[in-house]
Amino acid sequence: MATEHDYFGIVGDYWSETVEYADQRVEVVLDAEGEAVASSSLDVAATLVGELELVDDDLRSAFVSQLDQGSSPVVKFLDTLLDPDLEQADEIEAAIGRDSGDRQVDALRSLTLERVDLRPEHDEPGDAFAEFEYALAPEDTDERLVAAIDLEREIVDVRFEG
Repeated sequence: MATEHDYFGIVGDYWSETVEYADQRVEVVLDAEGEAVASSSLDVAATLVGELELVDDDLRSAFVSQLDQGSSPVVKFLDTLLDPDLEQADEIEAAIGRDSGDRQVDALRSLTLERVDLRPEHDEPGDAFAEFEYALAPEDTDERLVAAIDLEREIVDVRFEG
């Protein structure tokens, strides 16, 4: 049995939409079984979609704060992509649209938010309620930086996939 929601419509197994903000097109996916999802969690997910830009800004700031942690996934992601010997070095350099003098910060600010996965049945504190997938030069690279947040928008995980 499915659940009906004002924003998402009929919630069965899968819902997807492309959301535009600033100059980005972000794929937003709701992955949930209708009967297993609380209406309040769907409301939070809908609010999150409406506030993607705000959450995106918060996550990018959190990434910057991890730059001083040498073994963080953010640093590993940047070390991999900013390697001048990387085959796609020219494409990555072209994707960095800022020049503040701090290459790592410029790279983080130039990331493309590719996809947001919403999992409204994960509605306990510390559960991965939403995952935000970022890329730099996404057409040319497979490396991704993924941040998971809980229902209260606290970061519960950051990982480098590549």
